[in-house]
Amino acid sequence: MAELTIAQELRRTADAHPGKRALITPGDELTYAELDRRTDRVALGLRDLGLEPGERVLMQFTNTGWAVIAWYGLIKAGLVPVATLAQHRRHEIFDIARQSEPAAHLIECDFPGQDLVALARETAACTPSLRVLLTVGSDAPPGGAIAVESLDAGDASRDAVDAIQDGIAPDALACLQLSGGTTSVPKLIPRRQAEYWLNARLYAEGMRLEAGDCVPHLLPVIHNAGIVCGLHAAHAVGACFGTCAPAPDQFTALARKGRPTHLMMPPPVAQMIQATPELREALRTLRVIIWVLGKLPPEIVDEFETGDCVMGQMFGQSEGLCMITPLDAPAEIRHTCVGAPLSPDDEVRVLHPGSEEDVAPGERGELCCRGPYTISGYYRAPERNAVAFTSDGFYRTGDIVVQVDGEGGPYYSLEDRIKDLINRGGEKVNALEIEELLLDHPSIAKAALVAMPDPRMGEKACAFIVAADGSPAPDKSAIQAFLDDRGVAKFKWPERVEVRDALPLTNIQKVDKKTLRAEIAELLGSEA
Repeated sequence: MAELTIAQELRRTADAHPGKRALITPGDELTYAELDRRTDRVALGLRDLGLEPGERVLMQFTNTGWAVIAWYGLIKAGLVPVATLAQHRRHEIFDIARQSEPAAHLIECDFPGQDLVALARETAACTPSLRVLLTVGSDAPPGGAIAVESLDAGDASRDAVDAIQDGIAPDALACLQLSGGTTSVPKLIPRRQAEYWLNARLYAEGMRLEAGDCVPHLLPVIHNAGIVCGLHAAHAVGACFGTCAPAPDQFTALARKGRPTHLMMPPPVAQMIQATPELREALRTLRVIIWVLGKLPPEIVDEFETGDCVMGQMFGQSEGLCMITPLDAPAEIRHTCVGAPLSPDDEVRVLHPGSEEDVAPGERGELCCRGPYTISGYYRAPERNAVAFTSDGFYRTGDIVVQVDGEGGPYYSLEDRIKDLINRGGEKVNALEIEELLLDHPSIAKAALVAMPDPRMGEKACAFIVAADGSPAPDKSAIQAFLDDRGVAKFKWPERVEVRDALPLTNIQKVDKKTLRAEIAELLGSEA
């Protein structure tokens, strides 16, 4: 493994490609030299505010150029970004702040989804460690806040930033990502300097990404996929990273400007492209498309895998392991499997769920892994670590796979998941978290949250509820208002509610969610 920090790796790329484009948005672009110089200035400005290496910073912003500048500025200052979302609200942010004990909170002032300034004030009031409020996106930050834009001024001392990095070990904490998790409270995932960049560089190699290429990313940049497969992957090889809001006009402007070569494409992005002819035309430069969130539909292959463009799939977790289908693999492998691990040092086992016994070849089992960029434990979570890893240190992913043999393999086909999650267009909704909240409603006696299929988002959440004795069952609007009052992020709210007299049970008296998922799928089918 390389022995450099993320900032040192970025510096090396910038020195090798100073004049190449490093960052584009619909309205701006920066070369590597400009990005390197501006993030140096921001880093030193952050240090002048009294923030010290190793301190954590909550981050809530959308896909803008300033988000990228702020990310690298924090990294260069030795600070540790905590990768929350602008959509997160009191319910999530208060708990994440409790776990991470941040020194600063960085928000996007003009985020239309909620008043992040008010949320930051509330968070600071209940978080003793918080002392600095940072903003992006406004020339007039609220009183007491510091605009990151204002730190991008004066002379950048390259030597001063290098001196900060000289004091940071390659295995030092780089950032904290959020787990999708199997517990009601998301855990923090510690990603470290050298391994995090290694993860991105290996992904770039698997994608055949080269200097001068262009990688747009529409899912949240702050996500692990946005950092590893987008931002850091591009900057590991001298390619250009592009980002914008997930809107057709924004993406079209970005595509016309950047001439993208590689794209990660979940179903919502595919549908946006299909519905926008001018965007489809602007993306004719694509050479590689990586499909995420489910098996590659034949109709998507027929439409997008044309000419010089090849399609593959990937599997990735914030906890580490990343797999990608080799781009020269047979179509059958690329279209039906999530591929093979990125590194020859990745170790994979397929175990009987809940055991440490390997399944027979070709049988379904839980994907378990360890390797050079897979975590060995969650942040400050010994109880979770005791069940999340095997006795010999393999991480239990909670995903069910089948090993598929083939030339260059083995490969893995993603079949199901053990962990109780709804994957809503890339945002993970933890069923237990929402069920526990629903059970606090005085009119709900029992609740189960399950995934229902959705053509645009992949999955949405359906709540099956049993009303409390003597109470009328709350409808969807009442349940959403209840969760709104508790400050729960809106993407977690149930988008359908089904009332039942009882919930089906398995033979061990647990709610039979398999039956409920089949029931809602059948209902949706009949309605269609």
